[in-house]
Amino acid sequence: MTGGTLMMSREVNNHAYYLKRLKELGFRNATITALEKDALYSLIDDVKPNLILIGARFYQCSTPYMLGELKKDFPNINMAALSIGEYPADLAMYFILNGGNSYITTFDGIEQWYKGLHDVRDGKDYISPAVKERIEMRAEYPKPAAVITDRQKEVILLTCNGFKEVEIADTLHISRRTVDTHKKEIFTALNVRSANELIRAALNLHIIELHDMFFYPKNFVLKPMPDKKIKQWGKK
Repeated sequence: MTGGTLMMSREVNNHAYYLKRLKELGFRNATITALEKDALYSLIDDVKPNLILIGARFYQCSTPYMLGELKKDFPNINMAALSIGEYPADLAMYFILNGGNSYITTFDGIEQWYKGLHDVRDGKDYISPAVKERIEMRAEYPKPAAVITDRQKEVILLTCNGFKEVEIADTLHISRRTVDTHKKEIFTALNVRSANELIRAALNLHIIELHDMFFYPKNFVLKPMPDKKIKQWGKK
């Protein structure tokens, strides 16, 4: 059956309840899935929904980025992110910046929650007031996530393995300035602020796998170095 609504949620035990609530709210031909990657794309091709609802934590910290990837492959589908519970507004704004049509959160209150759902159901856009404020308060309009290139994936791999900028530059035979540029673009695209957050996002997106994180930069030295040798027991 084509058309209607496709909801993405990992709370499989609640799928029957969510489906019931969507029907009660008037969402037509509702389907709920926990699929991802190729299986998800195949389902979208089969179902051909008019609307996709995605849980804000479906891809953990990387959901805004993945919504953008979905939008690039399915530009004509209306996409809305839903957040039940606390979710940073600075991160949520990237649902909109990356191409999503709507963002609805229970933190706006139950009336706004249902207003958002009704607007989305009727084909209208709804953006949480807190997210609108985050976008409008900036002197420049924030840039959406760009595509992660193969070179940037190499930078991600090395960064997640603890390589410093100069070591990345040496390994990839590029300049330190180029490494800095790549890292800035990567951090913006994946909405991360540090190497630790980058590791989490890269693992969630399968840019790297756990078995990729096992080597060290050359000339690896633990710091700080000991001030002096530790005396053996019983000797002065």
